[in-house]
Amino acid sequence: MKKTTSIMVVDGSEVSRTIITRILRNEMESAKITACGSGREALSFLSGGGKFDLITTALMLPDMDGLDLTRAIRKTSSHHYTPIIVVSGDADSRLLREGFDAGVTDYFDKSLGYQSFVDFIKSVSRRNSGLVGRILYVEDSRTAAIITCNIMEKHGLKITHTTSAEQALEIIKRSLDKEVPEEEVIDIVMTDFYLKGKLTGGDLLHAIRTRLHLSQQEMPVLVVTVTDNDERQAEVFHAGANDFVTKPIVEEVLIARIRSLLLIKQQFNALRFQAEEMQRIASTDSLTGVRSKRYLLDHGEAFIREPENQPVWAILMDIDHFKKINDNLGHITGDHVLAALGDLLNQSFQANSMIVRFGGEEFAVILPNITTREISAKAEVLRRKIEILKPMNVLTTVSIGMASTTDHPNADLTKLLSYADKALYAAKQRGRNRICIYAADGVCYSPVAVESTQDTGTGQ
Repeated sequence: MKKTTSIMVVDGSEVSRTIITRILRNEMESAKITACGSGREALSFLSGGGKFDLITTALMLPDMDGLDLTRAIRKTSSHHYTPIIVVSGDADSRLLREGFDAGVTDYFDKSLGYQSFVDFIKSVSRRNSGLVGRILYVEDSRTAAIITCNIMEKHGLKITHTTSAEQALEIIKRSLDKEVPEEEVIDIVMTDFYLKGKLTGGDLLHAIRTRLHLSQQEMPVLVVTVTDNDERQAEVFHAGANDFVTKPIVEEVLIARIRSLLLIKQQFNALRFQAEEMQRIASTDSLTGVRSKRYLLDHGEAFIREPENQPVWAILMDIDHFKKINDNLGHITGDHVLAALGDLLNQSFQANSMIVRFGGEEFAVILPNITTREISAKAEVLRRKIEILKPMNVLTTVSIGMASTTDHPNADLTKLLSYADKALYAAKQRGRNRICIYAADGVCYSPVAVESTQDTGTGQ
């Protein structure tokens, strides 16, 4: 789920507010826009508990100066660090001279147009993402922990606090489990360098980098020290820390450090997601939505050899008379038939199965941990679903061949698929639209399949 970005737009012109609000809503689907016509109205929203991720204001407002509004916003605890953009047709010397002291994050020249303004807001939102994340905080001083947790929680951060490096390591290990709910995943670690247990904060840092093999981008670490001398700084950085803060902790410095580390983690997550998505696209058949044959060849052998997957079944299915569909109704209709079958296969099998377009009109499914009777029943249900599917109002049936490691325990991927192919050939020879199994003693009908009365004839 996308995080909603809450944006306040302050502008004295009703026309400008309306246009900006409409364009932002159209261009940023996850954005919630609040429009204000004056500085007083904006401050009223903020004092009433409104929380915004980004605020834009015109330089000249009906009741106050835009820089004065910025100064007032900076005095509030809830929006002290919120990005504030001043929108002006002229970046005059006063704005450049006083903007930084007033707390302006950036400014936009409105003469560039509304579309450029939206692109600018998107860019600022990416660069100044809100403080969203879970911090694993390791601190054995109760007083220091209470004070620092209060600071971080005030800024909307989620905190998991522990007093020992040993407990912290276990929490990080659990966080790496893909089954852990997203809200429990640790984004950054913040630890005191000196802890009273067997493992110090330095030991924890070393374990994160060398035992868990987590890089500075994958798991940023902020170290808390009691001194900022050059030798201690070098020790902290050599140990693998991303950054450090010193005691007593200064709120502005701590939040600035955390913000930069969260940005590093968010960028790492975005790049990893992009890489995984590209890999998924590369291993997925674009027409049918199932895996490509390349994926099966790369991962199928290991899948069959995994003891936890036993027994493994291989299914090969072929659309009956698909050549006639293409020749008589056209390749576009044929593509619709293939796409519909791909959707049905993805819906019919669990994520732990390999569903593959094996080539042309032929599909393969590799299933783990399933008995002969279970797979036979599942295949029969699938055959009947396809028979009534009728994509593009085209009567579609499949012939199915199956083989398992129960009957062929020494078979590798190639051999198992060849056995399933022999069963598929037998299903076609016996009239199509039926299921055959290549068992230990040769080809036989599926034990639970009821043979269709429809004879699909001969041909491709």
